[in-house]
Amino acid sequence: MAGASGEALSAPVPAARRRAFVHRLLRWGHVHGRRDFPWQQRRTPYRVWVSEVMLQQTRAVVVVPYFQRFMRRFPGVIALARASEDEVLRLWTGLGYYGRARNLHRSARLLRERHGGRFPRRLEELLRLPGIGRSTAGAVLGLAYNLPATILDGNVRRVLCRYFLLRAPPGAALERRLWELAEALVPERDVVLYTQTLMDLGATVCTPTSPDCARCPLKELCLARRRGCQRELPLPRPRHAPPTRRTIFLVLRDQDGRLLLERCPPSGVWGGLWCFPKGPPEGGDAAAWCSARFHCKVVDTHPLPEQRHTFSHYRLHAELCLLRVVPHAVVAADSGSLWLRPELPPPVGLAAAVRRALPAILKRGTACAAPLSSGFARAKTRTT
Repeated sequence: MAGASGEALSAPVPAARRRAFVHRLLRWGHVHGRRDFPWQQRRTPYRVWVSEVMLQQTRAVVVVPYFQRFMRRFPGVIALARASEDEVLRLWTGLGYYGRARNLHRSARLLRERHGGRFPRRLEELLRLPGIGRSTAGAVLGLAYNLPATILDGNVRRVLCRYFLLRAPPGAALERRLWELAEALVPERDVVLYTQTLMDLGATVCTPTSPDCARCPLKELCLARRRGCQRELPLPRPRHAPPTRRTIFLVLRDQDGRLLLERCPPSGVWGGLWCFPKGPPEGGDAAAWCSARFHCKVVDTHPLPEQRHTFSHYRLHAELCLLRVVPHAVVAADSGSLWLRPELPPPVGLAAAVRRALPAILKRGTACAAPLSSGFARAKTRTT
């Protein structure tokens, strides 16, 4: 694609322009690059890998405490491989996008089985690990091994789209061009500094909505700045209103104050985490449902505040009904269900619906107040 509004997606990068990009970036990085994040201390392939996965779609300041806790518990590949998925997800709880944690765990076990717990130095071998794409593999090779590897995260995409004035809509053609540019620009020397500085520039200066062009080392050469359209690039994807889904969660609490949880299916936004079981369709019989499915006798019920969760592809509106129950059978964790003591630190990873409901549940104590009804009481208050 070409046009008066931007460079052709197939245009070669002049050598002088490439050298100027790298030279100015490295000079800026020596002075202004970020060096204080914990994953930048004592760089190893493992630490780089974990940090890069955590940083996907997550701000660095949010990642810091999660990374530190994760490293204390799992200082290396073998420790992570030996852990249970529940323990890994427990430490990931709150960071979101839980497929990242499951892939980390699976990859650690593959690294132990196939590579003796060591990271390979070849791109092709890294790409065979679950959850590792070209950019994450490039970060491991570049930041940990100082090899001339290519990264292309969101920050780098933004810098390149503005510097080269790429006004193409999101799609395969733009993606190919960005990879071509990223590969053409990476130097053979100073790869660690180059890779880190390029990400830093996008994160701190060439930001999405308010780029600080006055501080940018590339300002004289940036084509988008020359045209005054830097805030418009990269072109956004068309936005569509996400659909809304509704569900009812049953908060079953026994006479000892424990809560019944079920493991979520492996796929989905809370995959592998533990959540309240879902109830029958609205208007269903709570007592009959609990008796048949959970082998519990319902003593009384009480509505909890409605919850609203926003995910990347849909919104979830959840009604919660607190039911005091008397179990007729013991539930074991290996059955996909467990009884949780809400006042104690959780031994497993909890879905956001559970974590958000715990304060209200603990505040109520062990007793419910509303009389038992055949259906679900609807909550009148909401939390967002």
